[in-house]
Amino acid sequence: MRLLFTPGVRVALVSADPSPATLALAAARAHGVDLVPMRPVEALERLHGGDVAVGRLDVRPTLDGVEDGLWTLGVLAARGVTVLNPAGALLAAHDKLLTARLLRRAAVPHPRTWSVRGDRPPPPSIEPPAVVKPRHGSWGRSVALCTTRAALDEELDRVRHETWYRAHGAILQELVPPVGHDLRLVVAGHRVVGAVRRVAAAGEWRTNVALGAERVAVTPPPAAIGLALAATRALGTVLAGVDLLPTDQGFVVLEVNGAVEFTADYRPGGDVFHEAALEIGLAARAAVSDAGSDLDALDCDLTFT
Repeated sequence: MRLLFTPGVRVALVSADPSPATLALAAARAHGVDLVPMRPVEALERLHGGDVAVGRLDVRPTLDGVEDGLWTLGVLAARGVTVLNPAGALLAAHDKLLTARLLRRAAVPHPRTWSVRGDRPPPPSIEPPAVVKPRHGSWGRSVALCTTRAALDEELDRVRHETWYRAHGAILQELVPPVGHDLRLVVAGHRVVGAVRRVAAAGEWRTNVALGAERVAVTPPPAAIGLALAATRALGTVLAGVDLLPTDQGFVVLEVNGAVEFTADYRPGGDVFHEAALEIGLAARAAVSDAGSDLDALDCDLTFT
């Protein structure tokens, strides 16, 4: 069997377009791990069995699914490429209904979530206040807080003509009372490598930076770290952002972002990109080693049949 993992391993960061975080990861060389941004078509052309790919495909700007190229991760895996953040994990993170089901199965605290499609009214069990969201959403776009049943019905009537609603419907979530800030933790491999508190803009209940929220350096408490790690284990991601809301009973995992964007602010006094690259490299080594062990076992089975 050929050597599957050389000291200068190449790890492709597969995304539709390299984001600032992807480029910063590529510039952070850690212990011989060479992180290379690639678009899906490039990855198909350049990667072969024994190489490693990390899926970084995001939600489409139209909010009606994941960026084109998700299928290439499956093709790469079939060729023997070790794929981290595979298609299933990205779908689990980007599809908020699937996220909710997986977190509930893993007993990770998460707001109660329902699916609404077509012209059907929301279930009678839903008591406002509630939040309406696209199933594949990001940047806080098309997220509405409805404090009455009339407002909820009106919002659903409004979005039923949206492309994203016609494709997948919407989700409704019980409202976790906003406190003006949340925590965003970046998990790479089996470790939280960075975190910020996102403080909402004045007059805004959502904490998305795209909506004016400010990033504030923070050291996350152990409870938040434990929940973030549990959430990424439940979804099978190797690089993700986990958003947590504080409550009187602790923290609740609100979302998991499979193509998380982050900045140097996430690790003041350190290098968050170096730490993330290091953990990606360790995860890649472990995954390739496991694949090699499986092949060795297969060789033995074939030898003794």
